Amino acid sequence: MKHGKPSNLGPIRRGLFKPMHSSITHILNQLAQGRLSAKAAAKRLEAMTEKNIGFARVDLDRAHRRGLPEVIYCPGKTADQITEIISALVAAGQNVLATRTSPEQFAVVRRTHPKAVYHELPKAITLEVTRRPRRVGRIAVVCAGTSDIPVAEEAALTAECMGAAVERIYDVGVAGLHRVLKHVDFLKSSRAIVVVAGMEGALPSVIGGLVDRPIIAVPTSIGYGTGMNGVAALLAMLNSCVPGISVVNIDNGFGAGVAAGLINRQGR
Repeated sequence: MKHGKPSNLGPIRRGLFKPMHSSITHILNQLAQGRLSAKAAAKRLEAMTEKNIGFARVDLDRAHRRGLPEVIYCPGKTADQITEIISALVAAGQNVLATRTSPEQFAVVRRTHPKAVYHELPKAITLEVTRRPRRVGRIAVVCAGTSDIPVAEEAALTAECMGAAVERIYDVGVAGLHRVLKHVDFLKSSRAIVVVAGMEGALPSVIGGLVDRPIIAVPTSIGYGTGMNGVAALLAMLNSCVPGISVVNIDNGFGAGVAAGLINRQGR
C-alpha cells in the first residue's frame, strides 16, 4: 500500500466548518421569523450534530466542540461499517481519520471513497474533504527504536491532522544516548514533545531532564518477556522522577498526538 501524505483536519476556528455555522444561523433565523416551529428547528439542529446509522451514532458536532472531527477506531468494526461511518462524515463536510485499520478494510473503503489514503506505518486511513490549513507551531515526535516507529507515526499523523507542524526524530534511544543529545536545541524549541519508547521506557525521563517543554510519554509493547507487552515501560514512565511528564496508555500514539496537538494550538 502507498504511504500517503498525512491529512490535515484543522480546527474550526480556522474556518473549515463555516458551512455548519451558516446552516445553524439559517435555522435560527427561520425560527425567529416564525417560518419554522421550535420542534422542527430542534429536529434539524439535532440532525446536524448527530447521524444515527443504526450500529453507530456519528458525532457530527465534535469538530465544533473539539476542533477535530470524530475519529474512527476500526478494530472490531467491519469494513462496511467503517465505510458507512466515513460516508456520514464526508456528507457532513468533515475530514476523516480512521485508526488501526487493515489493508483489507481499506480495500473495501476505497471502493466507495477512491480518494481515501492508506498510511502503512500507523495503519490509518485519511480522507481530505475540506481544504487543509497551513500547519503551524512545532511538535517533536521522538521514538527510542525503529520498532517503535508505527506508534510514533500514529502520534505524528494525528497531530498533523490537528493542524500541527511535526518533526520526527527516530531511533535515538538510551542505548546510544549521544544520538538524542544532538537534537536538544530543536527539542527546546518545540511546543510539545511526544516521546515513544518500549523496553525499559527510559527515554522520556532522559529528555525531560534536558528540556522545559511539555512531554507526552508513550510506552510501547516492544520488548522482551519481562517487558510484559509494555507494562514495564508504562510503569517506568509513570514512576519517572522528572516532574511534568504526562503518560498515555500502551501503544496509544493517537492519544499522545491529540494531547500534543491541543498543546500546540495554545501558541496560536
